[in-house]
Amino acid sequence: MQDVDRRTLTDDVLAHMSFPKEHSTKIHSTNPLERPNGEIKRRTDVVGIFPNESSIYRLVGALLLQQNDEWTLQRRYMTLETLAEVGDNSSFSLPAVEA
Repeated sequence: MQDVDRRTLTDDVLAHMSFPKEHSTKIHSTNPLERPNGEIKRRTDVVGIFPNESSIYRLVGALLLQQNDEWTLQRRYMTLETLAEVGDNSSFSLPAVEA
C-alpha cells in the first residue's frame, strides 16, 4: 500500500476526533442506524411477501421519512450550530415549521 493511501485511511479512521465534544456521546454508538434498520426488518416481516419491488420501496421510504421527521422536528440529534463547526458549509438553516 502506498503512503498516500495509508494517510488517507488514517484520516478516515480518525475523522470522528475532529467533531466537537458534545457529539462524542452521539457518534460512539451505531444505535441511530440500528433502530431504523430494526424497524424496517420488523415491518417487512409483518408483511411477509411483497407483491412487487416498488411496494418494498414505498414501505422503506415511508419509514425513513418518518424517522427523518422525528429527528428534524421533535429532537435534534446533533445541533446544526455544532455541525457547522465541522462542515465546509458554514450557513445552515431549517425551513420554518408550523407548530
